Amino acid sequence: MKNILYTAICACSILCGAQAQTPGSEVPNLKKLYELTDSCDVNVRARFSPLIGISASISSGASRVGATYIQSIVKAGGTPIIIPAVTDGKVLRNIVSNLDGLVLIGGADVNPLWYEEEPREKLEEVDPVRDLYELKLIKMATDQNIPVLGICRGLQLLNVAFGGTLYQDIPSQRGDHSVKHRQDLPSSYGSHRVFVDANSQLASILGKDTLAVNSLHHQAIKELAPIFKATAYAPDSIIEAIDAYPNRSIMGVQWHPEALTYGGDTTMLRIFRHLIGKAETFHQAKEMHKHFLSVDTHTDTPFWFKRAGFSIADRERNRVNIPKMQEGKLDGVFLAAFIGQGKRDEVSLQEAVQKVTGLIEGIRKQAELNKDLCGIAVTNQDFIRLKNEGKKAFFIGIENGYGIGKDLANIAKFKAIGVNYITLCHSYDNDICDSSTHTKKEWDGLSPFGEEVVKEMNRQGIMVDMSHASEKSFWDVIKLSKAPIICSHSSSMAMCKHDRNLTDEQLKALAQNGGVAQVCLLDRYINEDYKNASLTDAIEHIDHMVKVAGIDHVGIGSDFDGGGGIIGCESDNDFIQITVKLIEKGYTEEDIAKIWGGNLMRVLDEVQATASVKTL
Repeated sequence: MKNILYTAICACSILCGAQAQTPGSEVPNLKKLYELTDSCDVNVRARFSPLIGISASISSGASRVGATYIQSIVKAGGTPIIIPAVTDGKVLRNIVSNLDGLVLIGGADVNPLWYEEEPREKLEEVDPVRDLYELKLIKMATDQNIPVLGICRGLQLLNVAFGGTLYQDIPSQRGDHSVKHRQDLPSSYGSHRVFVDANSQLASILGKDTLAVNSLHHQAIKELAPIFKATAYAPDSIIEAIDAYPNRSIMGVQWHPEALTYGGDTTMLRIFRHLIGKAETFHQAKEMHKHFLSVDTHTDTPFWFKRAGFSIADRERNRVNIPKMQEGKLDGVFLAAFIGQGKRDEVSLQEAVQKVTGLIEGIRKQAELNKDLCGIAVTNQDFIRLKNEGKKAFFIGIENGYGIGKDLANIAKFKAIGVNYITLCHSYDNDICDSSTHTKKEWDGLSPFGEEVVKEMNRQGIMVDMSHASEKSFWDVIKLSKAPIICSHSSSMAMCKHDRNLTDEQLKALAQNGGVAQVCLLDRYINEDYKNASLTDAIEHIDHMVKVAGIDHVGIGSDFDGGGGIIGCESDNDFIQITVKLIEKGYTEEDIAKIWGGNLMRVLDEVQATASVKTL
């Protein structure tokens, strides 16, 4: 008991900046211990310290983490927490949901069955329980976009988790013994060089492209997982570091920076400080989302509702569902009842109305089946109420005015069942207006019937959505509408030349109109090299549109489940990354709140306030 108390006093003294006494020179004193504890803990001006989870090894039934990992995180400014080595998913999810960062530590070999290889003769000890535990941690943490650092085995397991493979034993599989990857020196000493890609994030973190590292492994990356790029190599070409930069905050190193940091290496400490910096920003983003309303203004998810057994309360393989909304900190979503353009005879038009009505019924059914988790929102007040109740908000839109037929009375009918916007057309001309795509310029913009549609939507308090419409149709509606309009999923023409995007002149006019343009996360609208369209590109679109139209006139409409999804932002769970990137760009919480929902909700309020038919 005396030793425990003495250790506690010394530890607190060190943390508070006091000089620890030599063991045996001071009699343990409970009063002094409590005074030192208070001086450590009660500091209202203390800098925030993000919570960093550390995976554990399993030894003699205990979850174990070396002190070097813990001290490196503390030294870098983080608060370490050891994650017990359990495989219970609910327990792990509760822990992970509170983390700001994760470190995966070194240890035993990875079972090759995880990457569909049979064990080789030189494979050493594997721990099936630990593999399962840490793979679950990786899945949960990366689903939530929590910053991750993998060390040695941690790097190897990250590679396996994302589809890569390993050398089970470097000496027997490579036959190149020019580098000794298991050093005899203490782990606080470097034993071989690594060469860092000078253009990589790792090089900017370390401030150098060549360094000496310790080496305590016999496994290594063989085939690199698609999500990663190699950022450092040993002289024998073994991969020594990986990075998912710039679109995800996942990094791995093959050496043990914690041992070098513990030995006084300030260069290696920068790796931990980088993780802490990313964790601080991630925490800041999570806190922001508690304070404002966030909404995705366009998804095509209702198509999924027709599938047998589908539930929006389950973490399905589609891009929009409640678990992914929770992971990405998204409060609400517009679910579009989409219908493609068909024939325009009376029978076909009536079938279109019925199809759209059926899709809306599907939305309302999903909301009713999961009313403990979500609800239909028609007004801004509904949205606020649902968030306060801890529920997700489902707004309803119609994509393609073809779905109203040629009967203006259908607009009021759709309003009565919760429709908040109608996208006037889709990829072909219809009875309302010309499309931006496959257009024959049938009306040279808005048709006479389209003019009546816009007037009736204004009267009913339904937002007019000009995404997919031709530029001439846009200008006709801007001139005619007595209420602000939106472009629920359209990006910037200046950033990516595509007929679906908006010119700077359109963005400026939309701002004068008081409306909002929502950046669309569909690859072809984000980057002309669409296969490489990424979150970085989308942020550039947002940035440009804000500069042109102003901070009050930009939002986000993903087009998820309808073609949307780019590298780094593939589903609702990735939305927190947009907030992180905007923070890194220097946007304030007020700015981000506007982009994430404030602007759209302002327009919704104005459209509903100016309606001459009061049905709300």
